[in-house]
Amino acid sequence: MSRTLLVGGATAALIATATPAGASGSGPITAPPDKIVIELATVNGSGCREGTAEVAVAPDNTAFTVTYSEYLAQVGPGAPPTAFRKNCQLNLRVHVPNGFTYAIVQADYRGFAFLQPGASGQERANYYFQGMPQTSQRTHQFSGPLNDNWQATDRTEYADLVWAPCGEKRNFNINTELRVNAGTSNPQTTSFMAMDSTDASVNTLYHLAWQACPAPRT
Repeated sequence: MSRTLLVGGATAALIATATPAGASGSGPITAPPDKIVIELATVNGSGCREGTAEVAVAPDNTAFTVTYSEYLAQVGPGAPPTAFRKNCQLNLRVHVPNGFTYAIVQADYRGFAFLQPGASGQERANYYFQGMPQTSQRTHQFSGPLNDNWQATDRTEYADLVWAPCGEKRNFNINTELRVNAGTSNPQTTSFMAMDSTDASVNTLYHLAWQACPAPRT
């Protein structure tokens, strides 16, 4: 699967105080004014079968959203033994204008959980550029009884941001996972956790920080 999205016109800014490797460190900048291209190169995982994940870029170039439609983990009568865990790995080609580099400063996950008393749910995520070490997993726990929307936020301090190398094309990987554990809940009841919203799709928002790269040496 490969989908390409073109977005132009930047008006907002995410200010980074850290300097990425190879960046100019010339102070606060706005998001690049030229169009950004994001290709959803590959999608793998039980939570995002082909055709059930989409990517869209914010008009101001400061964020992008991944939307899912079938990302749900569950336990209980009728659920397959493997349904307690669902995962998704997205491999993105992010083409940014010359002279800029980016990092993921924050990720906002949303969904719906129905957890029986004694059951629990878990959301995990990590992010990395191709050929670079993976970040540590960020984990969020939820406990039953719960019958409500849920939200989890992963935020990285600017000093700890991992930046795309200047002048190199490296795909960006996002790994996510949902788990549901029946725990001490009644085995005749169902518990589930979904990256979901009222319109039956998931909207996961990734916020971008930008820095200028140094001019090539002559």
